[in-house]
Amino acid sequence: TVDESELLTVPDGWKEPAFTREDNPKGLLEESSFATLFPKYREAYLKECWPLVQKALDEHYVNATLDLIEGSMTVTTTKKTFDPYAIIRARDLIKLLARSVPFEQAVRILQDDVACDIIKIGTLVRKRDTFIKRRGRLLGPKGSTLKALELLTNCYIMVQGNTVSALGPFSGLKEVRKVVLDTMKNIHPIYNIKTLMIKRELAKDPELRSQSWERFLPKFKRKNLKKRKEPKKKNTKKEYTPFPPPQPESQIDKELASGEYFLKERQKKQKRMQEIKAKQADATKKRQEERNKAFIPPKEKPVVKTKKGN
Repeated sequence: TVDESELLTVPDGWKEPAFTREDNPKGLLEESSFATLFPKYREAYLKECWPLVQKALDEHYVNATLDLIEGSMTVTTTKKTFDPYAIIRARDLIKLLARSVPFEQAVRILQDDVACDIIKIGTLVRKRDTFIKRRGRLLGPKGSTLKALELLTNCYIMVQGNTVSALGPFSGLKEVRKVVLDTMKNIHPIYNIKTLMIKRELAKDPELRSQSWERFLPKFKRKNLKKRKEPKKKNTKKEYTPFPPPQPESQIDKELASGEYFLKERQKKQKRMQEIKAKQADATKKRQEERNKAFIPPKEKPVVKTKKGN
């Protein structure tokens, strides 16, 4: 009897056998080619390192051409090419070189156990200022966050413009993509880095291979949720009535009700003057009272005489 968990796990140190000419002695029937454009600022570097690119691809019998006028790189298979996946790796190589990945790192894509992933982050955030802040958060102070992510995932990560290029094993690329997308969704990368550190320690224990790790992983909750601002003026809905509101009284209606309408012009003028004088008298009285407050003496507490003991 063999434990099922052992059958599901890959033995340590096991590697898939390399693809040789004996596996495909007749070669490929059709010629395949891929091309990609590169920005102007990469022209000088590509021109300098292109002989090394051609030498690395010649080992896999793939031709590479650099067109400086059009600004493109092209890779094509030859009659000697026996590995059908070599052209896919060559395509990824020129893509990485176009995205500012140095040749020393990009040439690793030709190995069997190395893959790459180019994550487009330019359209994930609407505002440009917010995008720059979150991309800077992914890098961290002096690139410390990116370096920690590289050590935990065993991947090489390059942040350039609107893309993030990652190069490494498949399991590490999956984690890198998750961290990058979460960072663009305003989730700080330190939370994912803490989770990766715990997973790294748990993977060392052979007893936990077949168990769920949910109880060990931290669960982070958002604490700084912004409360919705309440408006200063709240519009309260009035009860619906089928009848229209009463018509407001006009100035003539008010004068008719008070009897002022039937007074003569001279009498109306006298009445207005009396109202103005009454208001002025009230204001003068209040102002005088305020001034007199300064001359009112405060109430003094009565002095209590203490009897001296004999």
